[in-house]
Amino acid sequence: MSTQYVDTRQEHRDTRFLIIAATAVFAVVFAGFARTYYLRAWFGRPALPWLLHLHGALMTSWFVLFFAQTTLVATYHVRWHKRLGVFGAVLALAMVIVGATVAVRGAARDAHQPVVAGPPPLQFLGFLLFVLLIFALFVGAALLLRRRRDYHKRLMLLSCLAMVGPGLARIPFQRIPALAFLRTGGPGSLFGLDSLLLYVCIAYDTWRHRRLHPAFAFGALLLVAEDLPFIWMGLATPTWAHIAAWLTS
Repeated sequence: MSTQYVDTRQEHRDTRFLIIAATAVFAVVFAGFARTYYLRAWFGRPALPWLLHLHGALMTSWFVLFFAQTTLVATYHVRWHKRLGVFGAVLALAMVIVGATVAVRGAARDAHQPVVAGPPPLQFLGFLLFVLLIFALFVGAALLLRRRRDYHKRLMLLSCLAMVGPGLARIPFQRIPALAFLRTGGPGSLFGLDSLLLYVCIAYDTWRHRRLHPAFAFGALLLVAEDLPFIWMGLATPTWAHIAAWLTS
């Protein structure tokens, strides 16, 4: 068996792995935002402001772009992959700017409303901004390492995995009696469910390639940080409350 054939077969396996992983992430995001965005008409929700429509479109476009880019590489259309990558960089920047704006405005709107479930609005704002920071770090690192394909594709997958938390946090577990215990606090109290896909991806990739790739090691440190108690304790301090109040004023 030639080395080229082995490499090609491995590349196709990696492509399937990336697409399946990203699809699983999008399924969680879809479930989290179904009531308020994707299926809001079915739930009788009112029309959304244009900024929320833009935010949802940008977020969804990131997954569509990931699927397209992965497919282009798998079919050896590298030139188109590079051209579309420029659009991806602009899209990522727009996602961070619009996402931060939506998060701040949402916290300002909900700050004086009673908390039905989940963390207080200002604390949740810190979580969302932290997620956007992690997303930006993954995309930035992927762009810097775009010539290192093994790093690039894993970092781009990690950018998708970074979106699991916000989607998972919006799934109404409290409506299911057997799962109501999952909604006792913030997203960090979901007992690592938001990290489950990450662990599965790392385990599969490590088993397939017989080593833990540095990109996944780096990504695990950042993504697992979302669940660490000191992150949530920091978001509950008067210092963050003052910063968040300034942001939402």
